[in-house]
Amino acid sequence: MPSNIVLVTGVAGELGGKLLARLGNNPDFERVIGVDTVPPDKAVLQRMGHAEFVRADIRNPLIAKVISTAKVDTVVHASVTAHPAGPGRRTAIKEVNVIGTMRLLAACQRSPQVRKLVVKSTAAVYGAGARSQAVFTEDSELIPTSTSGYAKDAVEMEGYVRGLVRRRPDITTTLFRFANIIGPETDTVLARYFALPVVPTVFGYDARIQLLHSADALSVLERATLHDKPGVFNVGAEGVLTLSQAIRRAGRVELPMPRSVVPSVGKVLRGARVVDFSADQVRLLNFGRVVDITKLKQEFGYTPRWTTREAFDDYIVGRGLRPVLDGGKLAGLAGKVLVAAATGQSR
Repeated sequence: MPSNIVLVTGVAGELGGKLLARLGNNPDFERVIGVDTVPPDKAVLQRMGHAEFVRADIRNPLIAKVISTAKVDTVVHASVTAHPAGPGRRTAIKEVNVIGTMRLLAACQRSPQVRKLVVKSTAAVYGAGARSQAVFTEDSELIPTSTSGYAKDAVEMEGYVRGLVRRRPDITTTLFRFANIIGPETDTVLARYFALPVVPTVFGYDARIQLLHSADALSVLERATLHDKPGVFNVGAEGVLTLSQAIRRAGRVELPMPRSVVPSVGKVLRGARVVDFSADQVRLLNFGRVVDITKLKQEFGYTPRWTTREAFDDYIVGRGLRPVLDGGKLAGLAGKVLVAAATGQSR
């Protein structure tokens, strides 16, 4: 049975905004409230039905007043940022991820009306490394790849969620660990990375990449809002692509380089405001990450409609990516520029 009054965080983002519109056109909900520090996209505002937008910062304790005054019974926390596409202010993002989650969950704990919580997390909590499991299950140890990255935020955030579950076992809590989301309208690190004409990779590595179509990510959030499906669930598409396969599929040119140079090249790309090439992301592109979705299919009752390959192809078509012409000459030139810039930065 659907809840009556829903609050969705992070509605300025693609996923949160589309969920707001989807729920706002469902007559079973008495009220749907979207909160963020800035309004959703204009397209979302035009088609969000009876949903409403409230400008609010979840880092501010006043979020508790919004929840209690509106008598919210379901909270969908979709504002956690795992992989910002372009260079952003790390401190502000961390505050939203960690402090914002802490404030939001404290408000949920205090409100007797709240009976359901749905949380968007990331499979990046499992990390990526030479000794990582071939396939991660929900019981795998959480080992973020760096001590200060976005994956570490998600591990902290999940700790707060577990604390709430202990203190309020009456709240039905669903937590999703999403694989890297991709789609025609999704702006992420990987979406920008595979759109580069020349794609830097680490010499000697060819990681297995598992993706998740944004439409499937939206569907599982909606399903958890509509139905009580408690638990922690990995969410990823069936199948994988190797990094080299994905680059060829996108018509890009691969530029293998020594592992020691890649972090500096990442700084160059970040400095040029192209891609937020974090340590987490570099390790993913070295070692890959694949999650088991058996629990999603059997317990949650959802099988992703798009495979990794299909999701990636839809991204290519939606972005209008065309094969790079004269790739050899371009790779040679880009290689010289990137390595020269990286070498200059590392001095």
